[in-house]
Amino acid sequence: MTIDPANPLVFLVGAGPGSPGLMTVRGAEVLSRADLVLYDQLVPERLLDLAPAHAVRMCVRDLPGSHPDKYPHIHKTLIETASAGKTVVRLKGGDPLIFGRGGEEAEALRAAGLAYEIVPGVTAALAAGAFLEIPLTHRMHSSAIALVTGHELPSKPGNKLDWKAIAAFPGTLAIYMGIARLPVIAAELLRYGKPADTPAAIVERASTGDQRSAFATLGTLEEVRRQAGLEAPGLILIGETVAHRSEHPWFEGRPLFGQRVLVTRPAHQAEGMVRKLEHLGAVVSRLPAVEIRDVSDPARMDRALGQLRAGHWNWLVFTSANGVHALLRRLDAIGRDLRDLGGVKLAAIGPKTAEVLREYRLRADVVPDTTFSSEGLAAALKPHVIGQRVLLARANRGRELLRNELAQIATVEQVTVYDQVDVIAPEGSVLDALRRGEVRFVTLPSSNIARGVLAAFDETINGRIERGEIKLVAISPETGNAVRALGYPVAAEATTFTEDGLIEAVLALASQK
Repeated sequence: MTIDPANPLVFLVGAGPGSPGLMTVRGAEVLSRADLVLYDQLVPERLLDLAPAHAVRMCVRDLPGSHPDKYPHIHKTLIETASAGKTVVRLKGGDPLIFGRGGEEAEALRAAGLAYEIVPGVTAALAAGAFLEIPLTHRMHSSAIALVTGHELPSKPGNKLDWKAIAAFPGTLAIYMGIARLPVIAAELLRYGKPADTPAAIVERASTGDQRSAFATLGTLEEVRRQAGLEAPGLILIGETVAHRSEHPWFEGRPLFGQRVLVTRPAHQAEGMVRKLEHLGAVVSRLPAVEIRDVSDPARMDRALGQLRAGHWNWLVFTSANGVHALLRRLDAIGRDLRDLGGVKLAAIGPKTAEVLREYRLRADVVPDTTFSSEGLAAALKPHVIGQRVLLARANRGRELLRNELAQIATVEQVTVYDQVDVIAPEGSVLDALRRGEVRFVTLPSSNIARGVLAAFDETINGRIERGEIKLVAISPETGNAVRALGYPVAAEATTFTEDGLIEAVLALASQK
């Protein structure tokens, strides 16, 4: 294999401290062309969605051996994958070269004669400072910061940590991987003259909605840690600047900070909603209830497309964004283009569907003003379609209300342009989290999804819903009625039947005392 240093096949990428939004643009770029993603256990799983569908996703946890024994297997995997001509991304928490063994992995690649690139990441100390508003340096109090390991390798050759020098360091100490050894670390710093009243903090899961922290002095930090129940992994900050933190850091003031929200939209559509919720401070889980697939037999869709080309239909009506993508994808697959729709008027059930039409340079002639549902679309369309021919592009299942309403005044036909398939497995980590009461809000963006999600719930989860520990939030009265028909309480319904409306309903519930 010819090695081209300008086009490496191995990328050592820093995933950042926990918030998916803190990975660099370059990191996302190389992830988008990976054949293998070898990732650390603490890397946000949502980042794996940036890899192509064909990419193998492998957690280092699943490699042979205990933690210290995994590194030969990591090196072997990187080398063998790249030697086979495939692109491999080694996705590491924080920054690859700050207590991440990235240097050792780079050495192994160099020894194997393989080109590589190192993509830096936001390290935990920077995230803790930003998300807790602790100035790691301060013009009046600290002109330096030291990054220190609290878990030094016993067999390390050469100089060991000089706790006397560290205690005298004129700045902020950021100690990584030190919570398990905090009593020893504190004792060493005190022994060498660090004042017991030096401000100190512990930060757990910085930059995420799970972020927790405790503030004390160096002399009382271990006692405060125990009382707060903080555990590894976490970061210790020691220095005068810790005292200059904000009492109300910006991130912890977000309206959904620490709230646990379940998103049940199909995987390919969930990203935007998840990102918005995380920006509001939420801890988001995902449980895709349905999968969107191409129809197994496209003959009827092809026939309908031929009729559109021939001018047989006056109106083409889309009841979802998925329908737009599916129909226009099929139009392209059969060698046709948007000119086939030149003689037909278009209707969309809501602004999101109309927005997707605009992505294809198409503009909806009719969109309901306020009620984005079958009822709203029927009311908006009726004045326009009297005596005309209307084609409804829809999923393989759903309500018949729109067809029945329009059929009173027009010639109406439905064509299935995509299939919805239930995909929830009876067991899984998200369902376990629901059983343990670790999710507070379950968002239900359609009646079909609601039925699929609720069918997967067992007695334990249902009991938590009945007691109000888990709250079901529906995107519309239609979806709310479908939930109630199954015997479940609905905690809230969106007043605007969109993704943003659903988030607003969660916000309103979370604000209630």
